[in-house]
Amino acid sequence: MDKTFSLQPLRKLAQQKNDAATKKLGLLNRNQQSTQSKLEMLQQYRRDYQAKMQEAEKSGMGLQDLRNFQSFIYRLDDAIAQQSAVVAQARDSVQQGRNELSEAQRRVKSFDTLSQRHAETVKKLEAKVEQRLQDEHSGRRAAYKNAELGEEN
Repeated sequence: MDKTFSLQPLRKLAQQKNDAATKKLGLLNRNQQSTQSKLEMLQQYRRDYQAKMQEAEKSGMGLQDLRNFQSFIYRLDDAIAQQSAVVAQARDSVQQGRNELSEAQRRVKSFDTLSQRHAETVKKLEAKVEQRLQDEHSGRRAAYKNAELGEEN
C-alpha cells in the first residue's frame, strides 16, 4: 500500500477554501457592522431632527418652516428604509458566508478523517509485515536449532 495519502492535494485544496471562507466571513461581518452603524447613525439623526422640529413648533414656526422640517424627515425616513434594506442584505450575506464556512470546515474534517484512516491502515499493514518477518525469523531460528540438535544425536 502506498504510504502517502493520495487525496492530500484535495485535502490541501479544501483547507485553502476553508481559509478563504474564513477571510470572506470576516469581511462580511465587518461590512454588516458598518452598514448597521450607518443605519443607527441615520436613526439617531432622525430622532435629533424630530426633537428640533418639536422644539421649533413649541416656540412657534411658520408653515413653510414646518413643511421644510417634514420634508427633510421624509427624506431621512427614505434613507433609513434604504439603509435597512442594505443591512438586511448584509445580514443575508453573513449567513451565506457562515454556511460556506461550515461546508468548507466539513470538507476539511472529512479529508482529515480519511487521512487518519489511511495512516491507521498503513500502520496495521506495517505491523503485519513486521510480525510476519519476526515469525519467519523465529521459525528459521527454531529450524536451525532443531537441525543442530539433530546433528548432535
